[in-house]
Amino acid sequence: MGRGRFAVGVRAGARLSDAQALPDQRGWHRRVLTLAFPIVLANLTQPILGAVDTAVAGHLGSAADLGGVALGGLFFNFVFWGFGFLRMGTTGLVAQAHGAREFAALRANVVRALLLAFAIGIVILLIQSPVIRYTLAAIGGSVEVQHNATIYCLARIGSAPFALANYVVLGYLLGTQRVRIALASQIFINLVNVAAVLGYVYGLGWGIAGIGAATATADALGFVFGACVLWRLRPRGLAPLALRTVLEPAAVKRLVVLNRDIFLRTLCLLGSFGWFAHLGAAQGDAILAANALLLNFQTFMAYGLDGFAHAAEALVGAAIGAGNRTAFREAVKVNLFWSALGAFGFSVVYWVCGPWIIGQLTDQPAVRTAALTFLPWAALSPLISVWGFLLDGVFIGATRTRELMHAMVVSLAVFLGASWALVGPLGNHGLWIALLVFMAARGLTLSPLVPRISGAIEPRPLHGWAE
Repeated sequence: MGRGRFAVGVRAGARLSDAQALPDQRGWHRRVLTLAFPIVLANLTQPILGAVDTAVAGHLGSAADLGGVALGGLFFNFVFWGFGFLRMGTTGLVAQAHGAREFAALRANVVRALLLAFAIGIVILLIQSPVIRYTLAAIGGSVEVQHNATIYCLARIGSAPFALANYVVLGYLLGTQRVRIALASQIFINLVNVAAVLGYVYGLGWGIAGIGAATATADALGFVFGACVLWRLRPRGLAPLALRTVLEPAAVKRLVVLNRDIFLRTLCLLGSFGWFAHLGAAQGDAILAANALLLNFQTFMAYGLDGFAHAAEALVGAAIGAGNRTAFREAVKVNLFWSALGAFGFSVVYWVCGPWIIGQLTDQPAVRTAALTFLPWAALSPLISVWGFLLDGVFIGATRTRELMHAMVVSLAVFLGASWALVGPLGNHGLWIALLVFMAARGLTLSPLVPRISGAIEPRPLHGWAE
């Protein structure tokens, strides 16, 4: 975003008090929406991509085709989203450096994260065969579903370094509040993916392999786009970046600690969905496919509401970097209001349009029937999930990742206990109830900890609290 739009009239060297240089209430709502709306649009392009893959697989001929792509997608949730700390950690560190106007530190944080992303991506490529085999076996599914999932994974995994580097680019754009460029980047990646999946599957007849290869193509070209963006937006007038600065022990230690906590938190989150898929797979391919289809509803909602969580990351990080307690409180309050309103909208749409959406995603009668049976739980989910999504953004922007990780561990334990108690007597209904209990626990475990963040903010002199 341009400086003129968001600069907040503090003269150089002035101390920013909690009452100074802040937008009024209407200004805060406008500020949040200006940040969140492009992020929401950018985020919603992600599940659209997944929905396209689901729709293509859902019309290939059997539930095993759809189940294979679903299991393959879950595998990449573990492998790629498991390293989502590259996006979240980058956003928090960059937002705080941006709020404090420490541009040399901002640049160094991005370079460190990129180096880490490529290193992890290369390791994934080196160990891809055993990782794919053992992860898919642990999730479960029929022999045919496992075979199709393996085909999908082998076709997609080659883009691992680029996919992880794209997380860093997105984290930088969100942390510096350049949300329109983030939107353009995500639209580009998803347009490439849609064009590639149609060309590879229907043009070249590659089937499930074509779906995986299309996503790999989009990841690679997306990084080319992102690298050009980073170069064009690089801070000017700084001394050349020295290797000793990138490897500075204190900064590296902070990065490692943040990423470790977020990684463990993400493993717990993905473990919960992996357990959900495992318990669904044990009930047959039709239930597995129906749950995968309904999880598109959950994913679409999560990406949409995460737009406000990402806005909270940027505004909370900037407020903490600037040392402004009032800005922190307003960022949390206003983002919470719009998140709750968005959750209500998603729930209404799912109740009203859910049957039509299911009909568009698959033409297989058994899968449609099962999905319609469990649709009410997916429609209720936004109202329960929204609180955890928003508070994730608050804690990431504050780089309070230890509390975030501990809360997720507790939530996972609650989910495992609920699924153990409910799936036996209630079947797949019990599984969905347990998932909603998990989502509620995420918000309930984080909300009492928010005052700690506000109390730890100390006012500091700076040039301006945010852009």
